[in-house]
Amino acid sequence: MAGVIQKFVTASMFMWIIPVAILYAFNNNLLPGVSDMSPYSLTLLSGFLAVISVNVVIAFYIYMAMKEPSDQHKPDPAFLAEAEASVSKLKGGADSSSQSSKKEE
Repeated sequence: MAGVIQKFVTASMFMWIIPVAILYAFNNNLLPGVSDMSPYSLTLLSGFLAVISVNVVIAFYIYMAMKEPSDQHKPDPAFLAEAEASVSKLKGGADSSSQSSKKEE
């Protein structure tokens, strides 16, 4: 469980750090050739790259989650029993309500 939380925190930090670093680099002329751009182009390009960087981090996080072995995770038996009881109760209630609607017709 600690590994999952660590991956989540790391991805969350990168989702904040990378876009802010991109915007900072563009707005403070830290990248070569940025000072020649118009303010409109500068804002547009920096915003576009910041959004793309967030999407790359999200894709990487999804890839890491998919790579995780699925046989490690076992559902809680109490939760499963409660869920099955709830579903069977709903199915029983749906059958009786459909029968009562047929009787009304």
